[in-house]
Amino acid sequence: MLIYNSLTRKREEFVPNVAGKVSMYTCGPTVYHYAHIGNLRSYIMEDVLEKYLRYTGLDVTRVMNITDVGHLSSDADTGEDKMLKGARRENKTVLQIAKFYTDAFFEDCKKLNIKTPEVVAPATTCIDEFIKTIEALIEKDYAYEAGGNIYFDTSKLSQYYVFNDFKEEDLEVGVREGVEEDTNKRNKADFVLWFTKSKFDDQELKWDSPWGIGYPGWHIECSCISMKYLGEYLDLHCGGIDNAFPHHTNEIAQSEAFVGHKWCNYWFHVHHLNTNSGKMSKSSGEFLTVSLLESKGYDPLVYRFFCLQSHYRKSLVFSYENLDNAVIAYNKLVAKIAALYKEEQGEIDAEALAALKARFSAAMDNDLNTSLAITALYDVLKAKTNAATKLAALADFDRVLCVGLIDAAQKIFDAEKRAAEAEAEAAANDPFVAYVQDMIAQRAAAKKAKDFARADAIRAELLEKGVTLTDTSQGTKWSLAE
Repeated sequence: MLIYNSLTRKREEFVPNVAGKVSMYTCGPTVYHYAHIGNLRSYIMEDVLEKYLRYTGLDVTRVMNITDVGHLSSDADTGEDKMLKGARRENKTVLQIAKFYTDAFFEDCKKLNIKTPEVVAPATTCIDEFIKTIEALIEKDYAYEAGGNIYFDTSKLSQYYVFNDFKEEDLEVGVREGVEEDTNKRNKADFVLWFTKSKFDDQELKWDSPWGIGYPGWHIECSCISMKYLGEYLDLHCGGIDNAFPHHTNEIAQSEAFVGHKWCNYWFHVHHLNTNSGKMSKSSGEFLTVSLLESKGYDPLVYRFFCLQSHYRKSLVFSYENLDNAVIAYNKLVAKIAALYKEEQGEIDAEALAALKARFSAAMDNDLNTSLAITALYDVLKAKTNAATKLAALADFDRVLCVGLIDAAQKIFDAEKRAAEAEAEAAANDPFVAYVQDMIAQRAAAKKAKDFARADAIRAELLEKGVTLTDTSQGTKWSLAE
């Protein structure tokens, strides 16, 4: 499998540190508000990545943090604490806010068929690990105390801007949005590991530490949680592209200073979901959530399908028009799959199935190209093989894509089957219904034999008796003329 590594800025063959096993870390949500659908695009693509790795036979252990303390509103460790902001907004405690929005996040994930990671660790459960790591960084002379806070000293690194998309000038006050001056820092790029002198007099969550009562900075959380559960060698780190700098840059800096060697081999970044007015956020425009989409009649799995139609390294533009187009495409796919259940199934053709699966794997091995994987779904429907083979292929692909096509098609087929059975039961008790159904069957046979004159005559005969026929993709329907 080739995957684009943000660290090297090229596609590379994915080779885990331990053969057959993958350690995977995902930056989780800051639980001060609902996740918007832009946030959830990243989690959808990370979910597909994890499931495809499993599909290929790898044993994946995935860890996700929950940020419930320490995430400030600016890139420069200043501004308001997001958790405190949420608590004030709703007149609740920080922990009440954290619990409510953590539950809401995983409920959204469930609706989107996003698997819950093996380990989900709130930052507030790992305070001891943060303190021990910071102590070690101080001892190694990578961190210093100033103004009551503990800072990481980026000047001790041979290279800090490892993703090469950002420059030191980006940290100039007034240049990058959210950057404010912190006069305690020795260097503009330094970042807080532990706050002991917060400007928030009413900061709710604080812990004792060797440097006084305080709380952790945001960046140290992910490094420590990852190393606690996955060790010092990480295969794969995931997150949104906006996390690459400074968050992931700082994670690499502190983690490698702590362990003394390369920490993570592959970095997987999902690009933004934009609206026509720009990047989606919680503070601008309509706050787009899964619940809002549901209230407008959209199935969350159609939103997942919408995301998979584009490559994860391309910005995706959301509009209701674009989502409506995805609804149309999704429903057509479901209808075509439902029609397969009506066909003679036959035995699964192992050779044909292997060929179909190879096309799907080729798409996914190509830097997780879900757009081509969706095309592989259509290839299945067009393939010259029997229904059983096609259904087996579609079910196999959906182990990764998880857009619910098979379940939706099965529901349609089952509903039509029940309707047909009810109609048959009514026909058995009503000679007129039996007559109409018999005539429809005769007409279908005439059309199949290309005896269109006979077919037209049957339609005319029924019309004289007040019966109107409508030909649909699901067969001929009839109704009594008013």
